[in-house]
Amino acid sequence: MENEKSLIILVDDNPANLRIGKNVLSEKYYVATAPSAEKLFTLLETNYPAMILLDIDMPGMNGYETIKILKSKKETQSIPVIFVTAKAESDNELEGLSLGAIDYITKPFQPTLLLKRIEMHLLVEIQRRTLKVQTAELQYFNNNLQKLVDEKTHSILELQNAFLRTIAELVECRDDITGGHIERTQYGIKLLLEEINKNAFYREETKDWNVNLLLQSSQLHDVGKISISDNLLKKPGKLSKEEFEEMKNHTKFGEQIIEKIESLSKESVFLKYAKIFAAYHHEKWDGSGYPHGLKGNEIPLLGRIMAIADVYDALVSVRPYKNAFTHEESVQIIIDGSGTQFDPELVKAFTHVAKQFRSQTIS
Repeated sequence: MENEKSLIILVDDNPANLRIGKNVLSEKYYVATAPSAEKLFTLLETNYPAMILLDIDMPGMNGYETIKILKSKKETQSIPVIFVTAKAESDNELEGLSLGAIDYITKPFQPTLLLKRIEMHLLVEIQRRTLKVQTAELQYFNNNLQKLVDEKTHSILELQNAFLRTIAELVECRDDITGGHIERTQYGIKLLLEEINKNAFYREETKDWNVNLLLQSSQLHDVGKISISDNLLKKPGKLSKEEFEEMKNHTKFGEQIIEKIESLSKESVFLKYAKIFAAYHHEKWDGSGYPHGLKGNEIPLLGRIMAIADVYDALVSVRPYKNAFTHEESVQIIIDGSGTQFDPELVKAFTHVAKQFRSQTIS
């Protein structure tokens, strides 16, 4: 039934952790607890949960051994598993994800963040199953039933938009200093695209672009921040050199996340746009950017466009380590970066629509 609560099994050898986790989750989900892997497998004999939250350090069988067994059995291999553990090292996280976990959350966790991540992953699972059913239905009907095909396509797009919005909200929920950043950068990209089209900049590169898909996909440009620790995202001050180097990895993580989705999906155009936005929006025209250090036209055009929209919003926004720049100061900084940080042709386009950028910063 549509309003029926999903079952989540929480596995942890610490009774206090089980109690806290159950209190956090019980309002939205049915929660069963298991103090060991052995108890989990007993529960699975008569229950099929929507998700398993699994600790790693447990007496007897640990979390890594447990997930290997879960993924080796046909009846349990499709159950999503999230590791919830005190093991915060990146090697531990990489091992957990490599074994088939869909996420890795370190203790102590924020209740709202845990709930948001569970919500996102359950939505992904619903989308996967729904798309599988809808794809089978579409294959059944022939091309003469165009109206029905259009209705199904619209339904899929609506589900895709809901999926994107949930991921975007998750990113902003974690990186709470950048509330509204995704909508504002999306608006900035739209302004730049309209100006590019109006003045025939980069006509060959843009002539086949699907602008609607492109704008939707731009919401994923910071999706890699899902893999950055809360300590960095929520640090109340400027990052150290070492911390900044770790933060820079969000571009690589974003590219990897989208590539994983690509491997499971036939939607190539949308994901192609999304991967470019995620991977290249911090590259610089003079080659001093990251993660690849590309220079000039080596940087995909979508990455160069996002760079301007992204930097403008960062400049006019308050951060723990700086006050907001004025619109005029921000525009001048971008103009000064022409030929070094930014594509000179795109900076020209930006100056023509800069006043419209300003409207998004006025509340």
